[in-house]
Amino acid sequence: MAQAGTLSSVISPRTLGTGLLLAALTTTLALTVRHDGYVTDSVGLACWYGACWLLFALAVRCLRKVPVRHAVAMILGGSVIVAATGLLAPPRTSSDSYRYAWDGRVQAAGISPYDHTPADPALAPLRDPWLFPTGAGCAGPERVRISGPGGEIHCTRLNRPSVHTIYPPVAEGYFLLVHALSPDDSRHKPLQTGNALLSVGVTGALLLVLRRRGNPRDAAYWAWCPAVPIEAVNNAHADILGVLLGVAGLAVVVRHRAAGGALLGAATATKLLPAILLPGALSGVRRWRDAAAVVVPAAAVVALTYLPYVLLSEASVLGYLSGYVEEEGYEDASARSRYALLRLVLPDSWAVPAVAVVVLCVVAHVLLHGDPRRPWHGALLVTGTAFLLLTPGYSWYALLLVALVALDGGWEWLTVAAAGAAKYITVNSGGNPDVIGTTAYAVAAVAVLTGCVLRRVRHWRGFDGRVGTDPAHTIPS
Repeated sequence: MAQAGTLSSVISPRTLGTGLLLAALTTTLALTVRHDGYVTDSVGLACWYGACWLLFALAVRCLRKVPVRHAVAMILGGSVIVAATGLLAPPRTSSDSYRYAWDGRVQAAGISPYDHTPADPALAPLRDPWLFPTGAGCAGPERVRISGPGGEIHCTRLNRPSVHTIYPPVAEGYFLLVHALSPDDSRHKPLQTGNALLSVGVTGALLLVLRRRGNPRDAAYWAWCPAVPIEAVNNAHADILGVLLGVAGLAVVVRHRAAGGALLGAATATKLLPAILLPGALSGVRRWRDAAAVVVPAAAVVALTYLPYVLLSEASVLGYLSGYVEEEGYEDASARSRYALLRLVLPDSWAVPAVAVVVLCVVAHVLLHGDPRRPWHGALLVTGTAFLLLTPGYSWYALLLVALVALDGGWEWLTVAAAGAAKYITVNSGGNPDVIGTTAYAVAAVAVLTGCVLRRVRHWRGFDGRVGTDPAHTIPS
């Protein structure tokens, strides 16, 4: 009995409850990853996703009362276990990692990944039965038919095999590194394993920053978020490398502008999207010299990483970028369910100009009034606003947003990441994807506004002396 009493005094009910919720979350994530229903059971898979997000919210909420020492250990250990669930199956809802593996193989053969499309017969000797199956292997979902070297019909797991790669040079270097370190016939596992290690690395980086400048418990917003094992690990999206470099850049730029700018440049040269972090990195900068100390190293790193590929490639190193922008409807708002919230209140033709105006206003606010000690706050505001305006349909883009939430503590922005997942995972459900996506992002927008109002109220009450809150942690997002 004495031993039981001692144990209960060491492990509080809140700690035990958090541990049980984390165990339930991990189990549910494992079952979700094992459920191959993206094409055949989209509604059922969406229910599994919903259960994961609900358990995640409950676990993080319960963690708020756990002592910091215990919370840090649970966050780091939970990050390892949660990430590991993504290793339990091949990629379930995206085929992008197959292109990563192909680009790595092409580079290992001494060929620029920007020079040939995967369907090009010139690269036929590099094809293998895993990425380019034949016969019964072509019966699986999302196989794309291509011509074989002798004119026969083959198929491939790669999406868009007739277009050039779109990925920037740091990502291409990562693909080559993973290929070089991978055993023969290891297929999808090396990329998944590498990304699992990177995701835990992001958790470690967040804990280091937050132990000095915030609440370490906020790292759980990243470490336990369902988007991490599903998109970063199982689907092995290269965004995770950009997230790690972006988090490091925002943390370093507070003390060393040039080094932070260089890291942000490397993040941008990984997936382009992290370029949106630059306004946050320039929060409150008053002198051109200080701004240049961030922007010039960032631009230099992007240029230097592209340079070897420019010299070695015969084709454009931008690849399918312009085609992708057109395909995704960013130039023509009526082409796809882009700018969904704006289109509820504005004509389609006004959507693109409205996005430009709103984003420029938010960027100007961050530059003029942002806190240089917390560049991630401005970065979250700019990134979250851009997501609500653009309403992207690919859920892995939100990995960057999730990491910024963990840095800043603005939990309400996680609903934007959940909205992206809801829009993406229900595309094969039989329902109207435009209606589903618009509804999900509208709910997220309401949640963000509500969270901002509550945060503002807490901020005012804190200064009135009625509530002992930390003003630095209650500035509205």
